[in-house]
Amino acid sequence: MASAIKLPYHTLQESPNSRGITVYDWQISAWTHPISNATELDEIQASVGIPLPEMTFGNNILELEHKPSGWKYKFNTTRALKGVKNGPLEDGDGGVKVGYAEAWLKSRTGPDSIIPIPETSATKPYDWTYTTTYGGHSPLSSTEHSWEPADPENESHAISMAELTRQDPILFYAEIPLFEDELHDNGSSDLLVRIRVMPTCIFILARLTLRVDNVLFRTHDTRIFHSYVSDPPLIIRETSGWEAPYDRVSRRLPKKDDKTPLTDPTWIAQILSGFPKRISQSEGAGTGWRGMGTRREVLVLPKLEQ
Repeated sequence: MASAIKLPYHTLQESPNSRGITVYDWQISAWTHPISNATELDEIQASVGIPLPEMTFGNNILELEHKPSGWKYKFNTTRALKGVKNGPLEDGDGGVKVGYAEAWLKSRTGPDSIIPIPETSATKPYDWTYTTTYGGHSPLSSTEHSWEPADPENESHAISMAELTRQDPILFYAEIPLFEDELHDNGSSDLLVRIRVMPTCIFILARLTLRVDNVLFRTHDTRIFHSYVSDPPLIIRETSGWEAPYDRVSRRLPKKDDKTPLTDPTWIAQILSGFPKRISQSEGAGTGWRGMGTRREVLVLPKLEQ
């Protein structure tokens, strides 16, 4: 029988809308609030320049800070929505062309829209599916640390599945939704960030899931991994994008008369990532989306003198 893993010293913080943990050299904080109010939505819309998703969680944030180096990494809604194409879709943007798209766009930008563009702003085209490859960002105070391509021959540059699949206790867990939209009842688009802090490592998954009914499924994942034993401290970031035609995915339903899995982001991701790369990361759904494929990067944090 395997011996129980030793828990590191850590402290938890909690308030009505935030939770956090301090463990080793890390301070991790998660803020989760209700959807933004009208004033907040106006401010976000003015910043991103497009009509906002039906459920915009503008005050939700996940932040990591490596205290010895001052390096920070953050997820927030405004930055995520700035990753949505604002303007006419071009090659590589993965534009979805369907018959109801123009009518849907008018419903979100016209005077009768629930969250219309201010009358002083010109109505402009944008990616109505809210596709974004946003996977977090470093604030200006910590941009001196740069990401480098991972070495495929270096085992330490790969996410340790052994650590993630081991049944270790979870010291801290949080789900931080950034936005959701039902695409005018023709599908769904949402971006959710999850974090697990375990005795040996930190793991984050930011997942965009897009379903356009009878057209396509699309998933974009950003995985952040850090093992406390890495020396010097090493952060691994892996981004992956997949897409496939709606029918190809729906044919994988366990029960043909039960379409519930088609609304389950985890099931959709499993199906898309289970296809051969040629199908889901090259051919996709024929959109030419540049977000398809997988890339791994690493960031080394300096060990500063005391």
